[in-house]
Amino acid sequence: MHVSTTELFLLAMVIIFAIPYLFWRVVRTDYYAPLVVVQIFGGILLGPGVLGAALPQYYDFVFTPQVIAALNGIAWWAVMLFVWVAGIELDIKKAWAYRAETGVTASLALAVPLAFGCVAAMIMLATGGGWIGGGGRTWQFVLGIGMACAVTALPILVLLLEKLDILRTPLGQRVLRYASLDDVAIWGVLALILLDWERVGRQVSFLVAFALAAIAVRWVMRKIPENDRWYAGLIWLALAGFAADWAGLHYMVGAFLSGAVLDADLFDQRQMDQFRHNLLLALMPVFFLSTGLRTNWEVGGAMVFAAAAMLLIASVSGKLIGLQLAGKILRWGKGEAGVIGWLLQTKALIMIIFVNILLDKEIITSETFTATLLMALGSTMLTVPVVAPRLANEQALIHRAPVTANTARTHEDDRV
Repeated sequence: MHVSTTELFLLAMVIIFAIPYLFWRVVRTDYYAPLVVVQIFGGILLGPGVLGAALPQYYDFVFTPQVIAALNGIAWWAVMLFVWVAGIELDIKKAWAYRAETGVTASLALAVPLAFGCVAAMIMLATGGGWIGGGGRTWQFVLGIGMACAVTALPILVLLLEKLDILRTPLGQRVLRYASLDDVAIWGVLALILLDWERVGRQVSFLVAFALAAIAVRWVMRKIPENDRWYAGLIWLALAGFAADWAGLHYMVGAFLSGAVLDADLFDQRQMDQFRHNLLLALMPVFFLSTGLRTNWEVGGAMVFAAAAMLLIASVSGKLIGLQLAGKILRWGKGEAGVIGWLLQTKALIMIIFVNILLDKEIITSETFTATLLMALGSTMLTVPVVAPRLANEQALIHRAPVTANTARTHEDDRV
């Protein structure tokens, strides 16, 4: 019986949406594994390493090259939209208002897990081949894995803060400030990793042209009606993604930058929240499956799991130690650093997007990608079960006023 590509594509879409949703609802995993995490796990299970190995004929029947190409097209646009929204929601102004506190906290929250992750990457390389990609240099691999351990998933963090009912509280807003500043650094480091000296002229041209275009776009966005800003923003997103990819910086860098230069107050917050919700509902599951299709276990399942465990330890311990250091410097109260550290160690989507780019550029192999993906899932699943009991026992943490720049300076004066 002949089955058309359209029919196979729709069958794949049924699998993508039905299986994770039913598992999430029936098993009731929401406390430790939100639907997003279940969907990513579903992508891994449906990929070549699990389903493809267990039922190769079924896998080859459904996920033909034509179907995968169609799914990848949706996944590309979905993740560009997701990163664009993340860029728009960066609150650099508020981070600047609390620059002393935010600078100290965000720096340590990034630097310590970055260092731990770099050490883990060097250990991986010392074990032999199979981890670094054919197009990657040692420093790119080490820095890339280090940054993967340092990433905080800002959009998923928003969802978890909503789940914990602390998003609009002083604690929630502080955590978002720290994550926002680190998010900027993450994309800056990615641009450094992707810097291609053979195409440096293109890349410099892109950055200059983008800066000039951003000024014009910001001016236009203020002049046009609010509803039209969504259309203009999407055109701007596609253009920036195209230009960044042409320059060799990857379309995701362009997607993030196109959102980061736009002010959040250009858009209604309620509409933005709804847009993000619908994006996660209708399009991002396709990206999760596309991600799962790229997993690989050829270096051996035990080795991949061991690497994932090592990266998870480096990531979580690095965040917690970094936040403990920040807490001592800023004289935070009891339990404050631990709660903030556990929230900031959330990985999920942004890290997955980050390592997808490293895989696209052949800096890492699919085996390394699989290990980092497992690390991201483990990190995200730990967040709510660890933080929720702590918040229940320390309600004062939720409403504790943030440390201001003046307070931080007073603390420094006191130590002198």
